[in-house]
Amino acid sequence: MRTGVWLVGARGSVATTSVVGGLALRAGLTAPTGCVTELPDLRGPALPGFADLVFGGHDVVATPLTKRAEALAAAGVLPARLADAVAPDLAAVEAALRPAPTEGGQGERIAAVVRDLTEFRTRHGLDRVVVVNVAATEPAPAPHPAHSDLAALRDALTGPADVLPPSSGYAYAAFTAGCPYVDFTPSTGARLPALAALAAERELPYAGHDGKTGETLLKSVLAPMFAMRHLAVRSWSGTNLLGGGDGATLADPAANAAKVGSKQRVLAETLGYLPQGHTRIEYVEELGDFKTAWDLVTFAGFLGTGMRMEFTWHGCDSALAAPLVLDLARLTAAAHAAGRHGPLTELAFFFKDPLGATGHALGEQWTVLREFAAGLHARVTP
Repeated sequence: MRTGVWLVGARGSVATTSVVGGLALRAGLTAPTGCVTELPDLRGPALPGFADLVFGGHDVVATPLTKRAEALAAAGVLPARLADAVAPDLAAVEAALRPAPTEGGQGERIAAVVRDLTEFRTRHGLDRVVVVNVAATEPAPAPHPAHSDLAALRDALTGPADVLPPSSGYAYAAFTAGCPYVDFTPSTGARLPALAALAAERELPYAGHDGKTGETLLKSVLAPMFAMRHLAVRSWSGTNLLGGGDGATLADPAANAAKVGSKQRVLAETLGYLPQGHTRIEYVEELGDFKTAWDLVTFAGFLGTGMRMEFTWHGCDSALAAPLVLDLARLTAAAHAAGRHGPLTELAFFFKDPLGATGHALGEQWTVLREFAAGLHARVTP
């Protein structure tokens, strides 16, 4: 099943690491460490193989992928030997990238994206293309009446003003081109009623939001522990320090607020209440593509005895995110091939703020994901 993976933000750190990793896996140069779909419980015939993935994408910057890979290797994000080994294939992916459309009204820019997606699918003889948004986090958009009604949205897009935030414009373009859509960011993406209606009309699946790679991953494991042991969490405070492009974007208060809101939901929805404390995100340029999170949890046990727990997480954002991008592209492609459409709530395992009310406990999400994958594989004739 030849599957296109169209990356929005294709020259960013996460996208570049995903492409280098996908090419290295295809060539047998690295192990699939971090790729959930390569675990025995999920692996199977319904998923496109790494050799079946064809990469393309949009970006507003023009730095060649080979240069981006070299910079990431110098920063310790990926091995230099891999960047060198896949350089010829990386140059081929570079030829498939397109500049993000910037001219004309939003309707014209969306039409240009649709043309790029259609041309990419035709040129490479692809069975399907999955659009994955790994661009910078956006502020929450101002409400607009057209967000709730597909006919009104289509009409509004013929006018001169921007109606949709960029992530939602890409979701609209993806659905119009017949492509499933995955939002790995906390941006709005397909989470608008009008876009849900468009996906239903075109019978397309979509997934999101905000890949779960660090502090929130730990929260989704630890919060259920407190709940199941009937321990009362009094406060949960976290400080996140990160550099890189994502950190620079989150220095903007509006984008920061969107990200923090996504990170906080896991506690309220898992515990059934929101304890005191806040999550803070601070940009530290020196950290580059690495991030550190420190959390303090205070809780009460039997007879009200007060206790506390602290943890520190230090990780490489791109190396944590990239295998999940590949996983999501493979699973979403398989779901599309199986005739699934609408929100893929079974993929909640991968997201901080998942679509649908599937709960935030990682163990429960894993069970749902495993059953989902088994159902996809069962549909494939040996």
